[in-house]
Amino acid sequence: MELRTLRYFVAVAEELHFGRAATRLHMSQPPLSRAIKQLEADVGALLFTRSPTGVTLTAVGSVLLDEARALLEHADRVRVRVSAAVGAASITIGILGDGTDPGVARLAAAYRRNRPGTDIRVRDTDLTDPTCGLRAGLVDVALTRAPFDETALTVRELRSDPVGVVLRADDPLARRDGLRLAELDGRRWFQFPQDTDPLWQSYWSGGRPREGPVVRAVQECLQAVLWNGTVGLAPLGHDLPAELTVVPLTDMKPSRVVAVWNEGDTNPLIRSFVEIATTAYRH
Repeated sequence: MELRTLRYFVAVAEELHFGRAATRLHMSQPPLSRAIKQLEADVGALLFTRSPTGVTLTAVGSVLLDEARALLEHADRVRVRVSAAVGAASITIGILGDGTDPGVARLAAAYRRNRPGTDIRVRDTDLTDPTCGLRAGLVDVALTRAPFDETALTVRELRSDPVGVVLRADDPLARRDGLRLAELDGRRWFQFPQDTDPLWQSYWSGGRPREGPVVRAVQECLQAVLWNGTVGLAPLGHDLPAELTVVPLTDMKPSRVVAVWNEGDTNPLIRSFVEIATTAYRH
């Protein structure tokens, strides 16, 4: 018997109602009912007597309830003692300065649910370092966007976003349904400092040298567009001020959201973070 199934059983036994138990467990009722039926099949006896108003425990169910509670209490004590022996686990996550991505909020919620005892430290970085301090040893894992120099790094793609050009709402091109990069020739673009990763710099410049203001953060990019009419690129689907708009680029490769860590790093917290991130960004 799995501990998770026993927790389901205890919730139903205490609530004496599948609907209330499902709410308590933060799940829908059908998978809960299936899990209890499978448990009954494993035990070889009915655990509940069903009725339109709820359920009552059978004699076998009452015995299992006592044993399940004792087993779950013991499992919780084991977890606490092991965690105390290991010490407080911690992981430092580097995040590219892009607070409008809804995937980050989903990931944070999922990680808290799955690793409640982990001390999570977040290092927010600007757009000049696409690895978010990973190469400098400032973080354990980075949540960022490719492309960049991947030498000695391991990269897991989480999602791929189409890209558009950010324009002022009153720009003549802002009314277009789509644009090609060539149609932006002659315009001033925002760009990153010269020592920025060349692959990263080239991607966000549309693959060619540009002239325009040097920026380091997302807000600086948006302000350059707002004040100077500068153009630049951004993933689609992110919130923008009402004065700005984004027009899809039809000949631009998508922007890849990735998790990245140092090659050969076997820290199990990194592995669990990447697995949770993969699931969170899939939805």
